[in-house]
Amino acid sequence: MNRKDDVQAFAMIDKGFFKAGHAPTLLSAFLYFDMSFMVWVMLGPLGVQIANDLHLDAGQKGLMVAVPLLAGALLRVVNGVLVDRIGPRTTGMIGQTIVIVGLLIAWHFGVSSFVQVLVLGIVLGVAGSSFAVALPLASRWYPPEYQGIALGIAGAGNSGTVFSALFAPSLAAAFGWTNVLGLAVIPLAIAFIVYLIFAKDAPNPPPAKGLIEYLKVLRIGDAWWFMLFYSVTFGGFSGLASSLTIYFNVDYGLTPVTAGYFTAAAVFAGSLVRPIGGALADRIGGIRALTIMYLAAAAALILASFHLPQAWMALLSFIAGMLAFGMGNGAVFQLVPQRFRNEIGVMTGLVGMTGGIGGFYLASSLGFSKQITGSFQLGLLIFAALAIIAVVGLTMIKQRWRTTWGAANVSMAKI
Repeated sequence: MNRKDDVQAFAMIDKGFFKAGHAPTLLSAFLYFDMSFMVWVMLGPLGVQIANDLHLDAGQKGLMVAVPLLAGALLRVVNGVLVDRIGPRTTGMIGQTIVIVGLLIAWHFGVSSFVQVLVLGIVLGVAGSSFAVALPLASRWYPPEYQGIALGIAGAGNSGTVFSALFAPSLAAAFGWTNVLGLAVIPLAIAFIVYLIFAKDAPNPPPAKGLIEYLKVLRIGDAWWFMLFYSVTFGGFSGLASSLTIYFNVDYGLTPVTAGYFTAAAVFAGSLVRPIGGALADRIGGIRALTIMYLAAAAALILASFHLPQAWMALLSFIAGMLAFGMGNGAVFQLVPQRFRNEIGVMTGLVGMTGGIGGFYLASSLGFSKQITGSFQLGLLIFAALAIIAVVGLTMIKQRWRTTWGAANVSMAKI
């Protein structure tokens, strides 16, 4: 195919994508996901102010920002089951209501202890579990050849973490961090109204399965591979999004507001490219795209671990890592619907769960690494090693995947 044909092929794909699916649902899923992720990682950008008020040590700060990630991870499995049994739209309505009410209670009564912060983190975990709702809501409307870009757009809702990093520290400085919890309800309520009006469940959903049947998915080796791959890509993204404000404040002495701006820059890079990662995986195959992204992420984390002389140098390293992780998120979910289309609800929950667990591990390990060794280096190097392990895994399974469920006569999409 020459260059002219190549450009024409892209134009045809774009035109076909806009004719497929249901755009109002896709955009509603994006906004719901976006605002949910904004509050899911909110304790990270607020972490410096909260830690100062409650006198938290490095380990407690790491745990504080990690608990919402773990809660969101575990609740994604619950949402995965609910999506297949009551539909993604209804499941999303329930989750949004819980988060809005929980934030209003925390704002009204206040948060005055480390234990109460952890309880708030669990409530915010419900927002993080929106991943297992928004993606199936969008995915069920689109054919296999458009899964990468459709889920990339819906999944780009992780850009909500940018708003949290960008605005939460400055709002906390102006009004107090407790009041930020109440202010966050405003965009959540707007997203909820849009969701109620425009989001629709796709016709002809896969039939609901008994709970025992969901466990059968775990007997399939490919499910565990996807869980590993996403624990690294999304774990890297969410763990850094929750930790970088504290990292830049502690290691480089930046003010909470400036550290938030640095974090926002890195998070924006990672969230912006998720659709690009999905589209690239559609184009060159998910396995090849992921291999490149894991290697780039590992290199970036290794470089950042050596405490570069200037904060802006560390920022550039983290931006490079977040670009790789963000594109990797889109690439993983270019592959999942091809292999598990009839189990997309439960697989989104399981894969999303391990992504959150990866983020919990990274965020908590950075805190404990700092407390025990006096440096964040060990936590960063171990996570870089996990990215290398993911590359080894891809190398082991790529031939089998390409000759079985990814064969040309089985799927129109590339793996």
